[in-house]
Amino acid sequence: MLDPGLLRKDLESTAEALKLRGYQLDTAGWQAMEDQRKQLQKATEELQNQRNTSAKSIGQAKARGEDIQPLLEQVASLGDELKQTQDQLADVQIKLRDLQLDMPNIAHKDVPVGEDENDNVEIYRWGEPREFDFEPKDHVAIAEANGWLDNDAAAQLSGARFAVLKGELARLHRKLAQFMLEKHTQEHGYTEVYTPYLVKPEAMLGTGQLPKFADDAFATQDDPPRYLIPTAEVSLTNLVAGQILDVVDLPIKMVAHTPCFRREAGAYGKDTRGLIRQHQFDKVELVQVTTAHHADQAHEDLTRHAEAILRELKLPYRKVVLCTGDMGFSVRKTYDLEVWLPGQNAYREISSCSQCGDFQARRMQARYRNPETNKPELVHTLNGSGLAVGRALIAVLENYQQADGSFTMPECLQD
Repeated sequence: MLDPGLLRKDLESTAEALKLRGYQLDTAGWQAMEDQRKQLQKATEELQNQRNTSAKSIGQAKARGEDIQPLLEQVASLGDELKQTQDQLADVQIKLRDLQLDMPNIAHKDVPVGEDENDNVEIYRWGEPREFDFEPKDHVAIAEANGWLDNDAAAQLSGARFAVLKGELARLHRKLAQFMLEKHTQEHGYTEVYTPYLVKPEAMLGTGQLPKFADDAFATQDDPPRYLIPTAEVSLTNLVAGQILDVVDLPIKMVAHTPCFRREAGAYGKDTRGLIRQHQFDKVELVQVTTAHHADQAHEDLTRHAEAILRELKLPYRKVVLCTGDMGFSVRKTYDLEVWLPGQNAYREISSCSQCGDFQARRMQARYRNPETNKPELVHTLNGSGLAVGRALIAVLENYQQADGSFTMPECLQD
């Protein structure tokens, strides 16, 4: 959630910054509600003072032996008026908060301005795509020919956009996740965490999935519902919700391997073949919690940690910085890592590494105590895939395929 101070003190500039994110703020409507909030807040404070003064007068009049009935009636009348004004104030505050919850994060000053993925900027490429002496197949053709992928069984069990992996493919999936966890914990300093796959609405709200992306989430029928996590970012980041952390404990670096669940609302017709876009998929997720001063460097470090997996696997990839029109709702800057897939003859996203500033922390009220001022300040949160396990599986299968339909195991995965 944006700092309310930006909207109160610099409304026009904030509206321009939001416009770059594709959000049109009705400045006149916002200002009208903000003016109403100020008037009602002032009226509430005045009525509270009047009621307190009148209440004191009752005791004084009673001590003097005077008739206190008029004063009692006055206090009661003030109480009714105060209640009405407080209700009106609460209603306006809710409307303002609902609007704020719908506003995306403001982009970092280094983010290129653009409308969509065509305006993203490539930073560099690593590795050379392999030259095959045969026509490379995509992962579906390789896996189905070897009996490693059973889409029919998955459809019978769960419907479209699910997969059943068997044999060597299931084993490779497990080995990839294990390799990533060991790399991040042993070399990059992350603490492995196992979290629930179901979370409360407050957790989804805290990281920005609710209310805007409710249609893309799977929810139980409880009241209130619980949500299947769309990414471990939700559960990991919310571990600091409502806390005031000690600065000596920062940065907090966490990693988790979890399944992720998404409806993929609006994505029908895209990547319907194979494992690229599924309702259920696995990720090894990296999350960091730090201070504003260290957030930019933490973002570079986290991205480098995700890149290290691709380099160990010797998978060609490119690093891209997303433009203002292509970034996620909660983020202020994102690097995408796109791995080369011979079967598609294209680079495809395998990791998004993002910094969110204090956007999520403000929703979660996650803070640390600044030792210089001894006052609580909002932390900054970062997250990234390190990596998406299913897409790493696809990349290994396609890049390491052999002419006979088999594949060789990357050196770093060989026992």
